[in-house]
Amino acid sequence: MAKQVVNLLKYEQELYKKNITLIAGVDEVGRGPLVGPVVAAAVILPKNYKCEGLTDSKQLSEKKREKYYEIIKRDALAIGVGEISAKKIDEVNIYEASKLAMYEALKHLKIQPEHVLIDAMKLDLDVPSTSIIHGDALSLSIAAASVIAKVSRDRMMMELHVKHPEYHFDKHKGYPTKLHLECLKKYGPLENYRFTYKPVRDLIKKGEEENEEVFQ
Repeated sequence: MAKQVVNLLKYEQELYKKNITLIAGVDEVGRGPLVGPVVAAAVILPKNYKCEGLTDSKQLSEKKREKYYEIIKRDALAIGVGEISAKKIDEVNIYEASKLAMYEALKHLKIQPEHVLIDAMKLDLDVPSTSIIHGDALSLSIAAASVIAKVSRDRMMMELHVKHPEYHFDKHKGYPTKLHLECLKKYGPLENYRFTYKPVRDLIKKGEEENEEVFQ
């Protein structure tokens, strides 16, 4: 059975018909990791932009994401990136932090968009916006934002790996894989871990209980 071809400019073309051409796609990555920031990107592509093979970053290999990252950086009219720290995530919760990261990304655009296409989230904006479920696989603008956000965050994790190679952030990028959980248990959480996330919280609680037993 042939794979259905998705028109990734469908939402953008509907806006072009209304003379709206400055369209920002917005997406975030990093809700699931135990460490580091949640990162969002906003991207404004040229009208009727074509980029063969560009899609949701989750469907692309690391090598392809890097390739598309450079292409988008070269071709986009404007790019904004926003990041919200683990500390802030612990304060406000990951859902609210994801929205804050999106607001930051939009704020860093050097061009004011006329319309914003957002992956799943609803944002309170001064310009019209459309929230699209699975938008990163349905809109080219959002797909571009997903690639910029993903590569930006992965590079942050690589920097953390250089500082703390024993945690193997280069392999798991902070997600709770078996390897990561083993490293976390062995070395304990760093200061930029998300302490409200269950594996980290449980580890700290266990350590506190063991300390109490020692002093009893």
